[in-house]
Amino acid sequence: MQAGTILIVDDNNSVLTSLELLLEDEFRQVVTASNPNRILSVLDTMPVDLVILDMNFSAGVNTGNEGLFWLRRIQEIVPGMPVIMLTAYGDVELAVKALKSGAADFVLKPWDNDVLLEKITAALQASAAKDKQNAARNTRPAEPAMIIGHSPVMMKLIKVVTKVAKTDANVLITGENGTGKEMLAREIHRLSLRSRKEIINVDMGAVSESLFESELFGHERGAFTDAHESRPGKFEAASGSTLFLDEIGNLPLGLQAKLLSALQNREITRLGSNRKIPIDIRLIAATNRNLPEMVAQSLFREDLFYRINTIQIEIPPLRNRREDIPLFVDYFLKKYTALYKRTGLTLHPQAAGKLQAYDWPGNIRELQHTIEKAVILAEKNVIRASDLFIRPGRAVSFSETPNLSEVERQAIETAITQNDGNLTAAAEQLGVSRQTLYNKLKRFNL
Repeated sequence: MQAGTILIVDDNNSVLTSLELLLEDEFRQVVTASNPNRILSVLDTMPVDLVILDMNFSAGVNTGNEGLFWLRRIQEIVPGMPVIMLTAYGDVELAVKALKSGAADFVLKPWDNDVLLEKITAALQASAAKDKQNAARNTRPAEPAMIIGHSPVMMKLIKVVTKVAKTDANVLITGENGTGKEMLAREIHRLSLRSRKEIINVDMGAVSESLFESELFGHERGAFTDAHESRPGKFEAASGSTLFLDEIGNLPLGLQAKLLSALQNREITRLGSNRKIPIDIRLIAATNRNLPEMVAQSLFREDLFYRINTIQIEIPPLRNRREDIPLFVDYFLKKYTALYKRTGLTLHPQAAGKLQAYDWPGNIRELQHTIEKAVILAEKNVIRASDLFIRPGRAVSFSETPNLSEVERQAIETAITQNDGNLTAAAEQLGVSRQTLYNKLKRFNL
């Protein structure tokens, strides 16, 4: 007997009985349904490994459109689910259409038992091989510089992450900008029981109010002007996996109620539809804002805060774990010397001391950009302190009357910051050549 659960969907009870008798001695479990509307509830309540799906359910209809519709629904709910289409009408064009739509195979009624068993076995083996490849891809180590460290505070955090990852508890990750909240979310997912499927990310700060429901809950064709086809939202895409809501503190109050409803009921309704769709997600949210303070100011719903905050993990800023700075520096130095082909480039002790002494208000992200710029600008095979673009000093105030050099220096710093260290883009913004910008960086010791 092979492992696996087979779901058979056909409106003909004789077909269901015949297939059940054939397959019950071959596979661990066989489930039958005469009404395709039961597909969603079956997939929601038990793990299914393969579906045998009839293509026609209405009397006198042989277009196959019903089967193709339910094939698409199955793929939306369980992406990658192998589906073998079953029909009494030997239409080659229909067979090709079903295969192009993602069916694993196509079988005509009346079927040959041996051929059908061979097709089922082949589809299950192909699905298992694909799952194995996905699992191997998802278990590759994440970028270590983003999520680990040797400091006591990080060792303690890693122990918490290891325990929490194996559960389905909702996690709220807090911390300043640039501390690596998204990378930590990916690591929690990688260590979880849901790692077989890809984590789904949503930047809540970038989702407009008008597109919120369509983006998260999906829409049906014709739901609004540009809805030319039905599309699942992020909740459906993340079903069976992890949904990561970044910058959740930026979500307006009016939309928080809609999010809370989906999380509480574990179901969503697409725009333009009245049908409720069950969802199975593990939620991870992140923010750099003080949510308890926002709750006190009535800017964030208290019930939503407790819903997303089963476990809270705060990533400490880099200045509070300076022991980890050399680890990050070494990682980024290797990364960017390889990227920019600066083999043999090393860090001068004075430069290392400057990096260690800096407070890093932008945390790991700022350190990453600093090392990248230093690798690009270093003239020799040693990165010196003067090659590091960090200056803890304050910016020029509008109330002051700076001289031209100060204005020029401030403009250069602003342009480089706004372009994330991209010197070519900064030079274009300033209206000078890249070589001129490079000379000015040296002149101002930036």
